[in-house]
Amino acid sequence: MKIAVHIGKKDAASDSRIDDMLGRLAQAGVTIYDVEDGRKPDPDTDMLMSIGGDGTFLTASKLVAEMGIPVVGVNLGRLGFLSENRIEDVVDALLDGDYSLENRAMLKAVVTNGSENEVMYALNEFTVHRSGAAMLAVDVTIDGVALPPYWADGLIVSTSSGSTAYSLSVGGPIVLPAAKVLIISPIAPHNMNVRPLVVPDSAAITIKVHSRDRRVIFTADNRSVDVDEGAEMELSLAQFSLKRVRLNNSDFINALTEKLYWGEDVRNIK
Repeated sequence: MKIAVHIGKKDAASDSRIDDMLGRLAQAGVTIYDVEDGRKPDPDTDMLMSIGGDGTFLTASKLVAEMGIPVVGVNLGRLGFLSENRIEDVVDALLDGDYSLENRAMLKAVVTNGSENEVMYALNEFTVHRSGAAMLAVDVTIDGVALPPYWADGLIVSTSSGSTAYSLSVGGPIVLPAAKVLIISPIAPHNMNVRPLVVPDSAAITIKVHSRDRRVIFTADNRSVDVDEGAEMELSLAQFSLKRVRLNNSDFINALTEKLYWGEDVRNIK
């Protein structure tokens, strides 16, 4: 087995637990090498290990999603849904084959900014956000059908994987990772009767942003770019998905209870 390693925080590289984990894998005959500074893994790599949190996992996913190399997330903190595996559980599970692969949908955005087009990809979400004091007017069409304009600080279009990320913090629903849906959630809407909307992930979504400010912020997961007012984004499912390694002792519902304290209630204590 050949594993590439991507460590998020530089100071995490000195964590003795990481050395112990990688040392055990090497002793078992696994080839280990580092990938840094946006370098893509070798094509014959069996797996990319992302060590850090969900932000690190998102960065790692951009390196390998199109290559079809699976990503296993090792969480050094408490909160993490993509990178949920505890460092002490990973070695035995990988060596014993006690894991499975799941496909996570990726989103594609074609951003038309004046005369320039840029293609971007996201695992969790795309967002548009105001860059100044003025709120945005966001025009959205779904499969050619126009929604009423969103008057808000911004808008999030999230995958099911991203339902526990930014979308959740603005009141979006929690969605099981296997659900084939997208979530459209306004950020601080001016009208309180505007609510998140769940649509099929086969939908073609077009977003056009209007603002009194000349610039608008567009983000793809943990990457952000400035675009001109009036820019247009065409969102759809990417032609590839991310292969995520799921240890067999992990479970999404258990993760909700452990990380978000879902169901924390004295009446639920048995």
